[in-house]
Amino acid sequence: MSEGIAIIENQGVIEIHIDRPDKKNALTAAMYRAMTAALADASARADIGVVLFAGKGDAFCAGNDLKDFMAGPEGGAAAFDFIRALAAFDKPMVAAVQGLAVGVGTTMLFHCDLVYATPDVRFITPFVNLGIVPEAGSSLLAPATLGHAKAASMLLLGEPMDAETADRAGLVTAIVPADDLLDHARRKAAALMAKPPQALAATRRLMKGDPVTLNQRIEEEARLFRETLASPEAQEAFAAFFEKRPPVFRR
Repeated sequence: MSEGIAIIENQGVIEIHIDRPDKKNALTAAMYRAMTAALADASARADIGVVLFAGKGDAFCAGNDLKDFMAGPEGGAAAFDFIRALAAFDKPMVAAVQGLAVGVGTTMLFHCDLVYATPDVRFITPFVNLGIVPEAGSSLLAPATLGHAKAASMLLLGEPMDAETADRAGLVTAIVPADDLLDHARRKAAALMAKPPQALAATRRLMKGDPVTLNQRIEEEARLFRETLASPEAQEAFAAFFEKRPPVFRR
């Protein structure tokens, strides 16, 4: 569907593979649009029951491709369209995560029902470090899932969370050996496909709860994200990132 995204259909499961390993699967606007289209296709088709996310190479997803993201408004619009599609998706989602999961590579997992991770995985949410705010409803979902203290270490300090901590905190369903990761996730997706679909869908809706609060938070984050992206803090943080130097923030 797009350079950087590979779509595989397998017995009622649509697999969305982030396929840009030379860039640690950093996401461009075109890649976001391809994933959003794949979710729309999966939602509309009665023969599709599950979506599985995976990343090629040694990283799941390094977040936004910052050069693409800063090139113009298209990248931000495509990213937020994908986030809205994730939050609204009405069928189970499974993720197979290895290596780095940065930014949206972590926040998208709060919307997945089953998350399988390799022992070496590192979940990193460096939004504040870049002078911006979290997205994908993570300012609401991270504290609800991890507890405030663990969420604060990720969202406020930008500290990585390893696989064992994420497992104990509830972000990860199970830690799986790297050589079995994708097959394990596929087996769990197949197990979901074997369940009675109406009961499965109703149970998932009950577990997710009222979507209004989440949608409101996603939109509030999007507004603040756009505002902070234009701030002097973000300009200094991004300049420092590209110039490979420590940022200097004025108080």
